[in-house]
Amino acid sequence: MQKTSARLLSLLSLLQARRDWPGALLAERLDVSPRTLRRDVDRLRELGYPVKAVKGPDGGYRLDAGTQLPPLLFDDEQAVALAVALRTAAVTGAGIEDGAARALATLRQVMPARLRHRIDAFHVTAVERFTSGPDPRVGTGVLLALSDAVRAREVLRFDHAPVYPAHPAGTGDAPVPPRRVEPHHLVTRGGRWYLVAWDLDREDWRVFRADRITPRKPTGPRFAPRRLPGDDVAAFLTGRFRGSESSPEWPCRGEAVLRLPASAVVPHVADGTVEELGPDRCRVSLGSWSWPALAAMFGSFDVDVEAVGPPALREAFARLADRCARAADDAAAPRDESP
Repeated sequence: MQKTSARLLSLLSLLQARRDWPGALLAERLDVSPRTLRRDVDRLRELGYPVKAVKGPDGGYRLDAGTQLPPLLFDDEQAVALAVALRTAAVTGAGIEDGAARALATLRQVMPARLRHRIDAFHVTAVERFTSGPDPRVGTGVLLALSDAVRAREVLRFDHAPVYPAHPAGTGDAPVPPRRVEPHHLVTRGGRWYLVAWDLDREDWRVFRADRITPRKPTGPRFAPRRLPGDDVAAFLTGRFRGSESSPEWPCRGEAVLRLPASAVVPHVADGTVEELGPDRCRVSLGSWSWPALAAMFGSFDVDVEAVGPPALREAFARLADRCARAADDAAAPRDESP
């Protein structure tokens, strides 16, 4: 028979693994008598674990949620997963970096050396996207308020800060009324948080950046959930960012042959495809929200472009070439310096 301390750890691990345990089966797994099992359960209760006895023919034991947080028991896989989640929490933009760091330090302190080495070797680097500044942080209070409204299916009222205010503050403009939405999903994407909701005033689906939301209280009445187009929130959000209402695919996609080796192009095409045609030529397929934008993407490689298609992309190249030629002519025209 195991020593009492080891047996208590085994018992706690089993109670955490499933909701209900028949007493006879639990005693059999621990290789103890029903009397010894009852004593061990009492010891766990004295340590603060709310172990509830379930009566009936198949009576047994259940580990309930308590008012206090007693010591927890994790196996190696759970401990590593929790530590990795805490270390990556800083890149979600949820504003919980300090709390996650303290929790990770506490967890690391009680880890055996074999697990501490694995955690210490794991590092996460947040890569900034091509934006005008660092990713904005969202207060945990805002995230909890949005999450509560989504879960309760209650109409949410909030103030939404514009990206570029139309007028400086204090110009006497009438106050902007709060937005009224039916919140359906709270999503994190690329280090930012978004609320996907049905806008009651505009009668359409909208995507709001959570860092621009200031929730108002109280929330409104409950609502019946609507069906999200496509039934896939990830695809819906991707489609909105790519300028499509019904598909996560780019609305404009084309291909061209570039006079560059494929190895020089691959790092710069994101979700595009590159086909090697020779040591210094490759066929590239890209997508964008508009044909002029797609033509500009191919032009950004600063090499000769061949075999452009489809026709809409060729037309966009021609329009872009005309605009560039006019801009060059304007820049070369002599300026009138007379007073």
